Amino acid sequence: MKAAAKLSQAALYLFLALAAAMTVVPYYWMISTSLKSAAEVVRVPPTLFPTELRRHNYIDAIVQAPLLTYVRNNLIVGMATVTTSTFVSVLAAFAFARLRFRAKNVLFFVVLSMMTIPQEMLIITNFQTIAHWGWMNTWEALIVPYCVNPFNIYLLRQTFMQVPDELYQAAKVDGLTNFRYLTSIVLPLSKSAVVTTLILSMIVIWHTFAWPNLVTTQDSLRLVSNGLQNAFTSSVGTIAYELQMAAAAIVTFPLIIMFLLLRKQVLSGMIRGGIKG
Repeated sequence: MKAAAKLSQAALYLFLALAAAMTVVPYYWMISTSLKSAAEVVRVPPTLFPTELRRHNYIDAIVQAPLLTYVRNNLIVGMATVTTSTFVSVLAAFAFARLRFRAKNVLFFVVLSMMTIPQEMLIITNFQTIAHWGWMNTWEALIVPYCVNPFNIYLLRQTFMQVPDELYQAAKVDGLTNFRYLTSIVLPLSKSAVVTTLILSMIVIWHTFAWPNLVTTQDSLRLVSNGLQNAFTSSVGTIAYELQMAAAAIVTFPLIIMFLLLRKQVLSGMIRGGIKG
């Protein structure tokens, strides 16, 4: 039994090491490439470490592409989406967790089913709707489709269900409305889960590519993901990979810093959200 337990533990550590490598190695390669010269980037065989650190690649990336504009657009869309999505998710999750109404379980099942549908399957219908409303090349086209997040509703609903029923009954005796109970008692007890939904929503916006590419043609409305696609491509089709990687590194730094600062809340929120079904 001890040998089997040790073998199982070794297999687990090996799996975790491989998973960590799959996450870290691409990011390391991005940083390494961003510090190389154009000639070294295409060298065969490739070099693992830059022979000469080209730190000015980061400055060139900011100068040659409207990188700050793309980051600004991401922040505008991200803040609007995160605020709206969290507000909708909190209200919906509270209704599913605490209120009693007809077909509540059926509606919650519909929300769960939406989590199984790939977003790519909704692109055509969403695009037709946006085009019909005349929202092409507008902020609304970038924000509205992300205002409802089924996973956030599910996560918050699971967290809200852990708040003892006695608190709800006591709040009712004291004359608190449902909204006051939500804001005064439930949300302070569920801060970790709320922070988790905020970060997850921001990550979705920061990484989205296909949708902004469809609904925006103006460079002033481009997000980071699709804006950098052709930002460093010359007129003859050559790509400055070292500048592209430098720009990609710059735009990932805010998310990494945000996660490192709030990692305890994120892990706590994910764990609390998965305890009670």
